[in-house]
Amino acid sequence: MALLRMEAVTKEYKLGKTVVHALRGLDIEVERGEIVAIMGPSGSGKSTLMHILGALDTPTGGQAIIDASDLGRLSERQLVVLRGQRVGFVFQTFNLIGTLSALRNVELPMIFQGVARRERHRRARFLLERVGLGDRIGHKPNELSGGERQRVAIARALANDPEIILADEPTGNLDTETGAPILALLRELSRRDEKTVILVTHDPEAAEIADRIVRLRDGRVATDERHEGGGASHA
Repeated sequence: MALLRMEAVTKEYKLGKTVVHALRGLDIEVERGEIVAIMGPSGSGKSTLMHILGALDTPTGGQAIIDASDLGRLSERQLVVLRGQRVGFVFQTFNLIGTLSALRNVELPMIFQGVARRERHRRARFLLERVGLGDRIGHKPNELSGGERQRVAIARALANDPEIILADEPTGNLDTETGAPILALLRELSRRDEKTVILVTHDPEAAEIADRIVRLRDGRVATDERHEGGGASHA
């Protein structure tokens, strides 16, 4: 069974008296351990799809299912728990708290999950070492380069050991040389840790790490193609 499944999903927003149809009967499945790149022009529904896949929003119609959980049937509290335990987010703008050290930024999601202080400190240190920042744990975001900040953001996304990593333009604020190691790290998470990675991007080079490239247009899947030489290896 697919880890993520969307069946005939629609999403409508009201802007004054105007109804915006962001998704129009979208169907997609994502298997465990896959890297899937979501591409498409502005207004195609990429951000809306990302929000629903991350349980940040629910469909107007159709079904959005993570494992066996139909998001449309969950309470807000249940959605919060699902997000906190099963989904890690990586953003283009990093979204780190400037007054906190790298270590404290990575600890934050664990605080919200009630992880004991000693354990969250140990895990945050381990994750920062994992992403190559073991010597930068006491530095604040403004003392780090863009690439280092994104590594902290990835470590933070991994804090609660989620099954799913949602990366929204993770190299959008980085040059090609700085972005390449970030993409390699996401690929490693899929291969070695069997994380499912959903990558929203406009950058064809970023999409090169994917197993599949799904292109949206006007709130629907326009194409869904296997991509040879992508990130994850499957039996």
